[in-house]
Amino acid sequence: MTSLASRDVPILVISSAASSERRVNPSWTISQLKIKLEPITGIPPSAQILTLRLPASQESTAVASSDEDVTQLAGWSLTKHAELHVTSSDLFSGPAIASSSSVPKYEMSAETYASLPDTVLAYKKTHQIGRFDPDATENVETKVANLWREVAIGGINVGARCILRPSTTRRGTVAYVGLVPEIPGVGPWIGVRLDEPAGKNNGSLLGKQYFDCEPYYGVFVRPERLEVGDWRELSMDEDDDMEEI
Repeated sequence: MTSLASRDVPILVISSAASSERRVNPSWTISQLKIKLEPITGIPPSAQILTLRLPASQESTAVASSDEDVTQLAGWSLTKHAELHVTSSDLFSGPAIASSSSVPKYEMSAETYASLPDTVLAYKKTHQIGRFDPDATENVETKVANLWREVAIGGINVGARCILRPSTTRRGTVAYVGLVPEIPGVGPWIGVRLDEPAGKNNGSLLGKQYFDCEPYYGVFVRPERLEVGDWRELSMDEDDDMEEI
């Protein structure tokens, strides 16, 4: 029987570089935790300062020891959704980059752009590419048919577990299969509820809800990006792409 102390606990890791939910095992030592936190926070273990804040509590507890190589995290109250704040003892900060948002910018009108001879638009018109192709309607129908064929062949159905390629760790569950008029492009899109907050939305686009999930846990991709299978959720020490938050 697996002891409670050896079970992973989902906590929120917060630093100046990222904020994401991660699974931490109480049997890890503080040193092991810091090594695993470096790819997420960008802070080397020797410079990490860890503080733990429990849910519904305003008090923070330092996670530190005189011998961090042997001191296990089980000595702290690791509870679900606790916050682990990671700061750096290195006070160096790089030079600030001035914002260019207030700098006036030249904007060309669509009419002026369409009249220019040496542009991408002019090239497409001359070579009948894209919407200027007389066979564009037939090509679009072929593309849509091919996309739906990928859905069928790939077994992409709502509720199926999947992985987003080319990543080996961005896993989730198919939550929507169908058209998404809010996204440019024809044919079906696949809505995925990710296991980690590595997405772009909460299952909605421009006010229309396609599926339910927490913010940053939702993403829409084309069928070719998915591989359906028995993809279980990964624990923190199995995550090879931890820097991608």
